[in-house]
Amino acid sequence: MQLMDRYSRQIAVIGREGQEKLSKARVAVIGLGGLGSLVTLYLVGAGVGELTIVDYDTVSISDLHRQLLYREEDVGKPKVEVAARRLHDLNSTVRIRSVGEALTEDNVDDIIRDADVVVDALDNWLSRQVLNESIVRLRKPLVHGAVNGWYGQVSTIIPGKTPCLYELVQLKSLPQCVGFCPVVGPVVGVVASIEALEVIKLITGIGEPLTSRLLVIDGKNWIIDEIRLSRVENCPVCSKYLKSKEK
Repeated sequence: MQLMDRYSRQIAVIGREGQEKLSKARVAVIGLGGLGSLVTLYLVGAGVGELTIVDYDTVSISDLHRQLLYREEDVGKPKVEVAARRLHDLNSTVRIRSVGEALTEDNVDDIIRDADVVVDALDNWLSRQVLNESIVRLRKPLVHGAVNGWYGQVSTIIPGKTPCLYELVQLKSLPQCVGFCPVVGPVVGVVASIEALEVIKLITGIGEPLTSRLLVIDGKNWIIDEIRLSRVENCPVCSKYLKSKEK
């Protein structure tokens, strides 16, 4: 299958150079729940070079209304195994690297070290805290997304240039989810699509990413707000890992 045949509609927008950048890019998606399962579909469809997928959970029946990568027959199976197979079937030219482990301080750096862009598709602050410290420490761009009920949010973090996740959580806006997570499926789809688009923009260098901005989506009333973000002086994460001129 020729490059122009597969990606012709996309190349018409981002150009052949943009497509070549995608084909060489390495992206790590942390979490294969509602957001991650959909983000991976778009990135594999777009033709990224390598995709690292990270999740230690299994598919549950309650996942299926929003995690469209999985089917009824997958219930009880490890998400990384099912996802790797389905994503390969969608685009066999993309290299899939599967990590079926929980994200920890011991493994996070090794997982994202080679990534050009990292995607936060997590659902709890403890894991995000581990990821945040790593992306600041390794200077990795992070596309953050979160959902809760009818609401969602997206922001892009560039360590040393924008607020990090620690600074973002000071807004008290970060949706938290422990155990039971209420959410409307299409809201997840909207946020995941924006996250995937942010990744494509970062890789190709086209357009303006959501840096130092938090896009907040109210799907119930269809209100979209943009909050301008400022860096927090003496942020404990940035102060720990960034040089003085980067703070």
